[in-house]
Amino acid sequence: MTQKHDATQDDERASLVEQVVRREWDMFQRTTNEGGRAACQGNWPMFALMRTSQFMPWPTALIGSYLQDLTDAARQGRNLVEEKYARMMASTDPERYRRDIAPHIPALDDARVARQERIVARQLDWARDFTARFPHIGANMRVLTSDQDTPEHTSYETYLRGELGTYSPRTLALYEEFVARTQEHGGNIAQQTVAWTMRLAGAGSLDDAERAQAEPSCDRGQDAPAARP
Repeated sequence: MTQKHDATQDDERASLVEQVVRREWDMFQRTTNEGGRAACQGNWPMFALMRTSQFMPWPTALIGSYLQDLTDAARQGRNLVEEKYARMMASTDPERYRRDIAPHIPALDDARVARQERIVARQLDWARDFTARFPHIGANMRVLTSDQDTPEHTSYETYLRGELGTYSPRTLALYEEFVARTQEHGGNIAQQTVAWTMRLAGAGSLDDAERAQAEPSCDRGQDAPAARP
């Protein structure tokens, strides 16, 4: 009975994740880029892999809440994916962000920012722990901190901060609970996310992927995918 219940929950979560990723993809297709359409906007397989990997560790209630955020945003004419990238520009292009972006997206009050920053700090610690344990996989991840941002390259910290800024109060509260429970149980969201990436890509376990990426490139068969939690 328990196994059947768990399988049903897994199926429900996978279905919700698929809906979320499809809706994000639709928004991504409508996201404008100063230099024209980006190459990654035409790469559905990679988008689906990376976004599915992010959401699969989430509890079902959190996934459902974010799906509702996407539904509500579409109804209101908001594009949460475009808004996420816009918020990242506070670090990657701060002058332009202040001048052209900030006046046109919802403002976040000090209390909201403080809550987000606590999450960011915790997840940065997890990302550092992950890259220390799996250095070869870590070498293919985004740079970690916002002080490494450039207009062309966005760090894990900045990406996460931009994403958190798009969540509804309900979804942020559920995400805080997810982070707290993960910490209480000794988990690591960065590791969970990359483990899903490797699993979905057919690269085996994290240990398998780490060994494969440690080998000289000329001796490898097929490289494990770049991990960008």
